[in-house]
Amino acid sequence: MRTVEELEERLSRPTPGLAEELSRLDGDIMILGCAGKIGPTLARMARRALDEAGSKRAVIGVSRFSQPGSRDDLERAGIRTIACDLLDRESVMALPDAANVIFMAGMKFGSTGAEATTWAMNAYMPGIVAERFSQSRIVAFSTGCVYPLVPVLSGGSTEEMAPEPIGEYSQSTLGRERIFEYFSRKNGTPVTLFRLNYAVELRYGVLVDVALKVWSGQPLDLTMGHANVIWQGDANAVALRCLGIAQSPPAILNVTGPETLSLRAIAHRFGELFGREPVLTGTEANTALLNNASKMFSLFGYPTVPVDTIVKWVAHWVKSGGATLNKPTHYETRDGKF
Repeated sequence: MRTVEELEERLSRPTPGLAEELSRLDGDIMILGCAGKIGPTLARMARRALDEAGSKRAVIGVSRFSQPGSRDDLERAGIRTIACDLLDRESVMALPDAANVIFMAGMKFGSTGAEATTWAMNAYMPGIVAERFSQSRIVAFSTGCVYPLVPVLSGGSTEEMAPEPIGEYSQSTLGRERIFEYFSRKNGTPVTLFRLNYAVELRYGVLVDVALKVWSGQPLDLTMGHANVIWQGDANAVALRCLGIAQSPPAILNVTGPETLSLRAIAHRFGELFGREPVLTGTEANTALLNNASKMFSLFGYPTVPVDTIVKWVAHWVKSGGATLNKPTHYETRDGKF
């Protein structure tokens, strides 16, 4: 992949069987918070899968669309767009009905120092949405940050583990889950809580963070020495498939790849591909933020893009001067301050 267009085509390419699964669902698909890092390619994948299935059902992208051009790009891809501030109750209540809703809006980066806004977006906004779409299926994006740090050799947190969020951002994301759970139980709304960490592609993500430090010769702190990742295209497909498993009370699904990655090993792999020696500091802690996605694999199979392939793609992208989003994941954070 050499261009953003090629990358976004790959990220929005439906995985095998997705078109058939979506064809079995009734109604339109609405994506709330559609203009973020993941939303545009998720919307395009939904449109492409429905087209492949011969369905004329609408894909509707809802966002403030504050970034110039983001709305036009989606419209050209066949996605109907609606500008809406999801914190404005009247605006949300005026949105059209949709049988299938994917909720992606929220706040993470810059949440330290803006705690009130973080809670409003991550815990108040879901209540407005859950009330408006009480008759819809809802996939609510969440995060593995609701779990505590766990031993590296544990295999990661499972869905059965009790949440123990660290810091206000993570606490607010658990608030989001609890609000969706409350309205699911109250109204019988089918919901899937989509605990994702970490989606990666070539412009951002844990692997890009590591690659850029190796490429530029910056020190890489290994204290948070392990992580899980999943190709964003695979995460997109799983999110759409999660509409079919939504239930009341909510289904919970960890979404990530099968490997517990050693970031030391990943840094050395980038070093080989770049012909540069990584600058490593610190020692790996014996705990990390890790999720066990065995339930996801049993439902939907393993990710279609393996980690070593992504590493090679990222290395080529960085060496070629490919664009990045300049949004570090802060995966190394251990105190919950983002």
